[in-house]
Amino acid sequence: MVGLGNPGDEYRATRHNVGFDVVDELARRAAVALRRHKRANALVGQARVAGHPCVLAEPTTFMNNSGAAVAGLASYYRVPVDRIIAVHDDLDLPLGGLRLKVGGGDGGHNGLKSMRSSLGTGDFLRVRVGIGRPPGRMDPAAYVLRRFSAADRAEVDVVVAEAADAVGDIITGGLAAAQNTHNR
Repeated sequence: MVGLGNPGDEYRATRHNVGFDVVDELARRAAVALRRHKRANALVGQARVAGHPCVLAEPTTFMNNSGAAVAGLASYYRVPVDRIIAVHDDLDLPLGGLRLKVGGGDGGHNGLKSMRSSLGTGDFLRVRVGIGRPPGRMDPAAYVLRRFSAADRAEVDVVVAEAADAVGDIITGGLAAAQNTHNR
């Protein structure tokens, strides 16, 4: 399970890093520390999610190059593409929205584009966390790098917890059952 985001304190708690927030929540629940992986540009922890072994990862490359880290980890841990769960922000969902799916396009998301390129396919599982559209004519690239307001952060914290639950539900019951529970 990989969360997409950008490394570094200046990106912590931004809209683009909501995937990292979900990984951090799963690591907290499992009492696992993420550590630098010796062969891939990522922070990694091996945890039990919903009772099943799972590799939690946050690429330490920037979003645009996260696919290389994901492909390296998938190869190292022998995880087939159809078992990779990518958690990422989504401009096309309202703030707090959650959607689970497999495959599809990248929707302009450079992390997904990088994963598709490095893995040779986009047929991996996705947990899309809604961050809403930028106000007015704000550049989407600038919007995703902004931090949430205090009120929005409270709503995001709720959807981060639900996204972590959704990852567990995908692992235990499969995508269709998890979609029935979490897609909204």
